[in-house]
Amino acid sequence: MSIFYEKEQKVFHLQTKSTSYIMRIVKNNYLSHVYWGKKIHTPEMENAQLNWLIGFSATTDNEDKTYSLDFVCQEYPTGCGTDFRIPAVSAVYGDGSRNVQLLYQEHHITAGKPGLPGLPAVYVEREDEADTLVIRLSDPLKKLSVDLMYTAYRERDVITRSVRVINEGREDVVLEKVLSASVDFETADFDFITLPGAWGRERHIERTTLRSGVQSIESRRGASSHQNNPFMALAGKDATETSGDVYAFHFVYSGNFTAGVEVDQLFKARAFIGLNEYDFSWTLEPGQDFQSPEAVLVYSDGGFGKMSRILHDLYRRRLVRGRYRDEVRPILANNWEATYFDFDEEKILALAKEAADLGIELFVLDDGWFGRRDNDNCSLGDWYVYDEKLPGGIAGLASRIKEYGMKFGLWFEPEMVSPDSDLYRSHPDWCIHVPGRMRTECRNQLILDLSRQEVRDHIVAAVSHVLDTAEIGYVKWDMNRHMTELGSAGLDSRRQKEMPHRYMLGLYEVLEKIVSSHPDVLFESCSGGGGRFDPGMLYYMPQTWTSDDTDAVERLSIQYGTSLAYPVSTMGSHVSAVPNHQAGRVTSLKMRGDVAMSGNFGYELDLMRLTVEEKEMVRGQIRQYKDLRTFVPSADMYRLLSPFDGNHTAWMFVSKDGNDIFAAYFEILCEVNPGIRRMKFTALDPDAVYEVVGEGCCYRGDELMEIGLVVDCFGDFQSRTWRLKKN
Repeated sequence: MSIFYEKEQKVFHLQTKSTSYIMRIVKNNYLSHVYWGKKIHTPEMENAQLNWLIGFSATTDNEDKTYSLDFVCQEYPTGCGTDFRIPAVSAVYGDGSRNVQLLYQEHHITAGKPGLPGLPAVYVEREDEADTLVIRLSDPLKKLSVDLMYTAYRERDVITRSVRVINEGREDVVLEKVLSASVDFETADFDFITLPGAWGRERHIERTTLRSGVQSIESRRGASSHQNNPFMALAGKDATETSGDVYAFHFVYSGNFTAGVEVDQLFKARAFIGLNEYDFSWTLEPGQDFQSPEAVLVYSDGGFGKMSRILHDLYRRRLVRGRYRDEVRPILANNWEATYFDFDEEKILALAKEAADLGIELFVLDDGWFGRRDNDNCSLGDWYVYDEKLPGGIAGLASRIKEYGMKFGLWFEPEMVSPDSDLYRSHPDWCIHVPGRMRTECRNQLILDLSRQEVRDHIVAAVSHVLDTAEIGYVKWDMNRHMTELGSAGLDSRRQKEMPHRYMLGLYEVLEKIVSSHPDVLFESCSGGGGRFDPGMLYYMPQTWTSDDTDAVERLSIQYGTSLAYPVSTMGSHVSAVPNHQAGRVTSLKMRGDVAMSGNFGYELDLMRLTVEEKEMVRGQIRQYKDLRTFVPSADMYRLLSPFDGNHTAWMFVSKDGNDIFAAYFEILCEVNPGIRRMKFTALDPDAVYEVVGEGCCYRGDELMEIGLVVDCFGDFQSRTWRLKKN
């Protein structure tokens, strides 16, 4: 077992491979937090957990003035009581009162990890992989119960948390806030690590010092967003890639979220993550319950690199599901930047034939194949073929492309509807809207209201019909706007603030039905690029289009930042045209290929415009990637030089058995007369001999790590890669 309860001290001790997480039932049956960090024996509680007299704080025990909930480290704090810090749960009872008091009632420990109904979550394949603790806290006056659910993996340094709220009373309860995790630390001596960004500039790394008060990130957009990712970490001041304490929090959810830290007057820190209370409420009738999404918690004593590798292994093996969790992903060509909307069947087949001749395995037809779609002004929701463009239909086109030896893929944006569409004309009330208010059109489209069953059923039927009548091996599932005018014609007035979360539950239902009924299709999620790159989507689709920005230089920062929390096996990464369509930059074909190989590789440019020499380079890149994809997607990643720190970026991948290595070095701008630059490797066997593939030379591991290899690439936007094999 990885979870123990010591009855005498009333202590819960969760143990992973090398970490401990400890809680205790204290005075008046409150549940307190004791410790989270490196694995230890259960400590003496009088030393590990102190009460302290602080001025101007209320106490819950008139006989003990040192006992204040405003000081005690709590496990799941509530509002409107004697703790004035940010609560994890808030509710309004039938009489209008808002004071929630949660006391320990009971607990149980079981082997394994149950799923969360209707929600994505990490999983186990065997019961002996993990153990689950459920602690029930109850409000004795109002009969509101909260089940705190913890799973501790035995051989992974991962703890997951979620919350189920149950109304056991006789009146309705309105939940105003339900966080999935809250952790109190005795100190605030941390840096705050987040992944902010924007469209085309997603998941850059930001590191700031904690200060007094609240520092937080959030999304109120109806999606996890380009602007903030549902990830944060608290890092020791001395934490680096290779050393130091890091506490990571990741929310397995694709909608509105909040995550942050409050530093109180005694310089203690309360970290929290969960559903955003903005435009959220949930009415629980008697006997009903509410399940929060899951939070993944990881502690690392080996810096950011170890933290990332723990998350990478978890997500590759116990979040992503289905056939493509373990199978290699095909090399694809997407027509979007080659043609945009300006294509017909002849042009697509010509591009596909060129792709096949180069060794590409999957051809993807992007936006513009349906309805009367010649631009982005119409036809979203009309998922039937545009006959004038594709007279042979999707089935005929897929069949022709199969004859070239490739699979066929298709772009959808099923959550959206164009006002100029047959679907909207038939069902104008199916979109998210507020009666009497303007319906804001972003990208000339509205969002279908997935909180409604009839809308969900229509999407499942429409998408499934296309997939069932043609041989389609890949789907790119896009979502190109955020929520405005929040309202649903399917909900009554008291439940309107439930719509954003009900939308996400509806989306997850739609995805589960479509994905599970089409197990041989490789699904890739997208939201204007990386606007919904989160663990929730990865549960249904094993990869995400990392960004609409395909410039190789920009992608260094985007992919480096993304790798802080996500493995490269989840990142769509393509070679695009120059001048780049987003940045206008001209980079070498070699650099574009080397950047894209640290992800799910493909091409997004007009292949027919390549020169003979460029086509030979592309063939070489494809051969190279077909070798690399046998181990890189499952390898341990080591970030060596950060694009946020200077002119150079480097990273490397080491296979699980240590026998295969791929390393890449990138120079952004040329430095005149720079002197000798070396690539120093890491995580090698110092006594082993490694062959540099294709160069006819061998070196011992210690030499590669301590002396390194000379970097012989010079010029703007250049790169150098090495392929090593352990002899």
